Amino acid sequence: MPEKVMPGPVEDARGIREAVCIHTRKIYDSCRDKDCIEDLRFYPKLQYVDVINRALSVKGGSARLLYVYVDVEPVSFNRGFYTVDMRFFYNVTLQAYLSCPAPVTVEGLCVFDKRVILFGSEGNAKIFSSELRTGEPDIQMMKRANAPIAVVEAVDPIVLDARLMECCCKRDCDCDLCEVPSFVNNCFDGELSSGDDNRRIYVTLGQFSIVRLERDSQLLVPVYDYCMPDKECSCGSGGGEDPCCIFRNIAFPTGEFFPPNTVRMPENYEETKSFCCCP
Repeated sequence: MPEKVMPGPVEDARGIREAVCIHTRKIYDSCRDKDCIEDLRFYPKLQYVDVINRALSVKGGSARLLYVYVDVEPVSFNRGFYTVDMRFFYNVTLQAYLSCPAPVTVEGLCVFDKRVILFGSEGNAKIFSSELRTGEPDIQMMKRANAPIAVVEAVDPIVLDARLMECCCKRDCDCDLCEVPSFVNNCFDGELSSGDDNRRIYVTLGQFSIVRLERDSQLLVPVYDYCMPDKECSCGSGGGEDPCCIFRNIAFPTGEFFPPNTVRMPENYEETKSFCCCP
């Protein structure tokens, strides 16, 4: 009987029991990016427009990624390649300084557009499937265009800079705000400025992101055995275990009191995940 194989790198193929065909998404192409987005227009909430008009300066605060709109289109001059157009919506919080020493926190929206070209292969098949909906009959679902699926992974950006600018011009429409989804507007709990303010704020953000193109594929993979958990659930039944005994088996959370110097897992990480009860 071969030794139990855990998920991870395979040393040899002697323990393979069978080959199975699975249906999953295969990554055809991917890229990572570190964007320094300069002079990104800041659209404040209406309640902060007067504060910005009277502000002497602004400083960076924090930014939160709300949503990324993603669209995939084939490249006409290069078969198998696709453009991935992304629009990032941010909730940005800045510090506006007036005549008094204490700053005023202002909140608003920033929008960033990004495009990449990745290889996604070709496929002309129409895909049909049935999907069960509770209380409804099975509905045939058809993908009319067999295009790859774009997946965008991103973290909250870093606010690198913020500055005020005077503007005497007026605009009837601000193109950056024409396609803001309603649920993004609802995140601000108030109406946003249309962009026709006398003073404007431009923000510089640092954004890390990963973009990849995936397709539904059938892959042949080796199987070693059924994946059975090794950890017992003996302490999770809520029976008559001594709570003090359970508490004594938990390692002291040093990391909660002192920030770690590295990102490596502590040596006793597996022990702290699964502690046993006293007899």
